Amino acid sequence: MEINREDFIKGLWKENPVFVHLLGMCPVLAVSNSVINAVSMGLATTFVLVMSGILVSLLRNFIPKEVRIATFILIIATFVTMVDYIIQAISLDLYKALGAFISLIVVNCTILGRAEAFASKNPVIPSILDALGTGFGFTFAIFCMGAIREVLGNGSFAGIKLFGDSFEPWVVFVLPGGGFFVLGLLLLVYVAVNNKLLKGSVGEGQRA
Repeated sequence: MEINREDFIKGLWKENPVFVHLLGMCPVLAVSNSVINAVSMGLATTFVLVMSGILVSLLRNFIPKEVRIATFILIIATFVTMVDYIIQAISLDLYKALGAFISLIVVNCTILGRAEAFASKNPVIPSILDALGTGFGFTFAIFCMGAIREVLGNGSFAGIKLFGDSFEPWVVFVLPGGGFFVLGLLLLVYVAVNNKLLKGSVGEGQRA
C-alpha cells in the first residue's frame, strides 16, 4: 500500500506535470482564463489519463513493442473522442470555449508519457493511482491558473462577481500574455514551497 500511495501522491506534487515537468502547456495557458474552463479541461484530461491507463495496463502484454506508441495514441484518441462528445452534450458554450484544445488532449505529452513510462509496465491498480495522481496534479495546476486569472482579470470566480462596480479588472490577465505572468508566479511559489519543505525535512533528519 505504501507503493500505491506514492504512485498517487507523486503526480500531485513531487512530479506535478505542469509545475515540474512543464507538460501540457498549450491547454494550461490557453484555456485557463476562467475557473470553469480550467477545471473542465483538467477533469477531461484526468478522465483520459485514467481510462487510457487502465486499457494500456490491461493490454500491456499483448501490444507488440514495435507498434506500442501508435497503439497508445489510438487508445488515447478513442477516449478523447468520448470526452469531446460528452462535453458537447453537457454544454455547447463550454465546448466552444475549450474549442480545439479538447482534441489536442490526444497529443498531450503527459498522457502519452504516463502510458509509456508507467501503465505499460505495471498492473491496473497502480496504473489507476498513477493516472489519478497525475490528473489531479494537472487539474490543481490549471485550476490555480484559472482562479488567479479570472479573479484579477474579470473580478469573478467561476462566473460569480466578487467585487463591486468600482473594481477595475486587470484585463491583461485574461489575455494570452497574462497566462505567462501567472505561470511564472506559480512556478516561483512552487519552488519556494519545495525548498522550504526540503529544508524542513533535512533539519528534522539532522535532529534525529
